[in-house]
Amino acid sequence: MKILARQLTLDLYNCNEKRIFDLEAVKAAVNGVFGTEPSIMSTSLDSEHYALVGAFKEGHIAIHIYFTLRYVAVDIFTCHESEESEELAKVLRQYFQPEKIKSTFLKRGDFGLEKDIMPKIITRVAPLRKVRNVSANVVKKLIRRGN
Repeated sequence: MKILARQLTLDLYNCNEKRIFDLEAVKAAVNGVFGTEPSIMSTSLDSEHYALVGAFKEGHIAIHIYFTLRYVAVDIFTCHESEESEELAKVLRQYFQPEKIKSTFLKRGDFGLEKDIMPKIITRVAPLRKVRNVSANVVKKLIRRGN
């Protein structure tokens, strides 16, 4: 069965504080992957939430940036099979430098079996975050042993 479209979503947690505010660099990163076609429109939804949206010939992209949370939500929708969405995801991960990433890939318009409906979800944690988590767990165990 032919898939009509693909959607890649990214949740980027604890992004680099300095890079999250440079919206022109984010636009340049998107244009670096897709070229000039997606004319990126940007708007401030409030003082803590900014949105960038771009449409191109066979899809669209939406990026929501939450400054105080250091969180970025990305939706990349394409109507054809291409590597552009994965390339853009890679570029955005490198740019924002998040500590944790959750990516979900959806096949849109898949009229196959119901079991195929489940999205593929991948979670990655930056090495520094892993060290912090392990250190916190070791300290908790040592405190418990001391009691």
